Amino acid sequence: MRRALLYTLLGLASLVTVLPLLYMLSLSLQTEAETLSAHAVLWPDAPQWGNYPELFARAPFGDFIVNSLVVAGVITLAHLLFDPLVGYVFAKFRFPLRNTLFVALLATLMVPFFVRMIPLYVLMANLGWLNTYQGLVTPFLMDAFGIFLMRQFIQPIPDDLISAARIDGASELGIYRRIILPQTRPALAVLGLFTFVFQWNEFLWPLVATTTPEMRTIPVGLTLFNQEYFTLWHLTAAGSVILFVPTAVLFLLTQRYFVRGIALTGLR
Repeated sequence: MRRALLYTLLGLASLVTVLPLLYMLSLSLQTEAETLSAHAVLWPDAPQWGNYPELFARAPFGDFIVNSLVVAGVITLAHLLFDPLVGYVFAKFRFPLRNTLFVALLATLMVPFFVRMIPLYVLMANLGWLNTYQGLVTPFLMDAFGIFLMRQFIQPIPDDLISAARIDGASELGIYRRIILPQTRPALAVLGLFTFVFQWNEFLWPLVATTTPEMRTIPVGLTLFNQEYFTLWHLTAAGSVILFVPTAVLFLLTQRYFVRGIALTGLR
């Protein structure tokens, strides 16, 4: 009975969590009249799959999606390349001021982005990088949280394993590539998923750093579309579904490593 009650509560909690997403999907398939009806329509009698082509006809959502994929994809790959490498250096190398530099790195997490936004904007403007991919990507190529996560995950790896590889003649890059990286796959999955989801949903910096519709990302494009067509809730919901799908697919593909990485990171 206790287990049955537990599963019942978990099922109800899951339903409460999923219900808004299902209603968003339902709203994206309704007619404009159904969305403005006095009574909520849980599922339309005749799903309007044409709402999605209409959305792309009214606004350049194809460009929005491509821009978001490029920005989020490049930043995620950069984090997966640089954050583990820096985390490995902080975890396994001894050098002067190591702890001081690490504390200074962690201190940047306490600086709100709003404080850094104006200097970043002036820097990008002076470089002529506003409304460009490099202007959207460059400020976020590395992240203190990612470095901290990878350092905490790499630190428990036995030093004797690394020393044995050095005795066998392995280079430092070879040790990192053949010993460290294979043991950090769960943490890399967590880092990659967190980074992609955050950058895919990032709104403020793309709003500030872009000036033309062709360079907008999908969160910015969807918000401006909603301001222009604020009564077309079915099209706004269709855009929200498009915004949600890539992150859901990525989580489904990496959930095995993601769950393991969260568990191991907590234990370590």
